[in-house]
Amino acid sequence: MTTLRDPLPLPEDLRVFLMVIRKNGFATAAEALGFSPAYVSKRISILETTLGAKLLHRSTRRIALTDDGERVRVWAQRLLGDIDDFLGEISEARQAPRGALHICSSFGFGRNHVAPAISALSRAYPRLDIRLDVFDRVVDMVNEGFDLEIRVGDDLVGEHLGRQLLHNYRVLCAAPDYLRRRGTPQSLDDLVEHDCLVLKERDNAFGVWTLSREGRAESVKVSGPLSSNNGEIVLQWALDGAGIILRSLWDVKPMLDQGRLVQVLNDYSQSANVWAVYPTRLSQSAKLRVCVEFLETYLRNLSPVV
Repeated sequence: MTTLRDPLPLPEDLRVFLMVIRKNGFATAAEALGFSPAYVSKRISILETTLGAKLLHRSTRRIALTDDGERVRVWAQRLLGDIDDFLGEISEARQAPRGALHICSSFGFGRNHVAPAISALSRAYPRLDIRLDVFDRVVDMVNEGFDLEIRVGDDLVGEHLGRQLLHNYRVLCAAPDYLRRRGTPQSLDDLVEHDCLVLKERDNAFGVWTLSREGRAESVKVSGPLSSNNGEIVLQWALDGAGIILRSLWDVKPMLDQGRLVQVLNDYSQSANVWAVYPTRLSQSAKLRVCVEFLETYLRNLSPVV
């Protein structure tokens, strides 16, 4: 019987190695993986022994990749992706896609809409191993190891692929109490005289609202005593009567229907379509294709936009 002369690295050890890099530490990687730091350290040592190479420079504060470590990082991402895709393609014939999916989205939309969709996806395809992270910042999908980003807005990164999951837009609105006290704006320029609740989101210009009316874009510089980098905080301030917000219809439709918020300047809106963004073609990954198609159907069935 023929045997391999040199042992091959275990896929699980490669996954642990990549998580240590992403989390920049053994303890944080162990927490993310659900293992002990000692176990993570052991797996890295075994991987280094198997490959006969030192992969990490370690100190009490940080870790850094060696030259060999950088080469292993690139190949590990490629190999693990190929393994997952291989298993997904094999299982696709049985309608049971499998493998790891690392998904990210923004805080508000991710928690309120993507998370329930992912829960339904997991029930439909229990052999998928799904991780959802939420951020209010620009994400480097490749270097941070994400397979898919669900994002609101049409400012897509050029080198990635994308599919629009549904049509959506943002509207201007405020609480009835605020409008009784301060009046209702009649033009976009009137917003300069109002308390506007500004949201610092991703890399968008702070305090500049660009809206469209009859296909024509107009911008206005707004300000107010309150601002935040979290959309749910800004929405709560609006409900408290603190000012005018520009918010996705996905978030405010129930409040508008209940009369807790009132839309103003109804002719104006801002495009906020929901996109699935991914670095790999859907045709090359069964698990990714199933995920995107499922999310598209799920979200469109719930869409408040008509």
